[in-house]
Amino acid sequence: MKRLFSIIAIACVMAFGTANATTNANTIVSTIASSTQDDGAAADAEEDLNFHQELKKRFIEGGPGFMGIVLLCLILGLAIAIERIIYLNLSTTNTKKLTQNVEDALESGGLEAAKEVCRNTKGPVASIFYQGLDRADNSLEDAEKAVVAYGGVQMGQLEKNVSWISLFIALAPMLGFMGTVIGMIQAFDKIEAAGDMQPSLVAGGIKVALLTTVFGLIVAIILQIFYNYIIAKIDSIVNDMEDSSITLMDMLVRHKK
Repeated sequence: MKRLFSIIAIACVMAFGTANATTNANTIVSTIASSTQDDGAAADAEEDLNFHQELKKRFIEGGPGFMGIVLLCLILGLAIAIERIIYLNLSTTNTKKLTQNVEDALESGGLEAAKEVCRNTKGPVASIFYQGLDRADNSLEDAEKAVVAYGGVQMGQLEKNVSWISLFIALAPMLGFMGTVIGMIQAFDKIEAAGDMQPSLVAGGIKVALLTTVFGLIVAIILQIFYNYIIAKIDSIVNDMEDSSITLMDMLVRHKK
């Protein structure tokens, strides 16, 4: 990445130097080029502005009621997803390094030294290790029960609030479809009131129907991507917890001998 930034910086410096040389050689050409670039930048700014205005316009045309609820689903879903991603990344532990450190501490300093290593390490794997080591003085069966029980507790912490994301994934398109039905009802009401089938009468209702459906599907797609990433991250951490628990019990068996 640093090499890429260096290449880009060098290219910019070279381009800037070439532009200065060209300016000194031909002022008229440089002036025309600068004017063209300014016009292009203004056109890009106008295009970006038009995009935001168009998005705002479509949002309002879709109906503030249903579109606002769909937007709220997106905001809440993203907030929960980001919080879960941060928590899961902080919960990720280098299990191989932790296992090796615990094993070395068991051999050199016994259970207390191993528990100290776990206390100084963050993550659910280290917490499970600590619970197993804390009850290893009683018996291996007690240690195994503690590992299994606390593993379930840690799994619940990992999956906390994830169900809300799946709720918003299901709720957003359903709200969009509800807006579709309401838009079609409005269109048929206008036809009934006018007593004639004119495209201008039904265009507004159909537009509301299509916009609410599109926005609902977009929200569901965005949240689904985050949801799948979170589930994959949880599965990876849970697999590490299970493998590490088996390794811990093997270490305790060797230590008891």
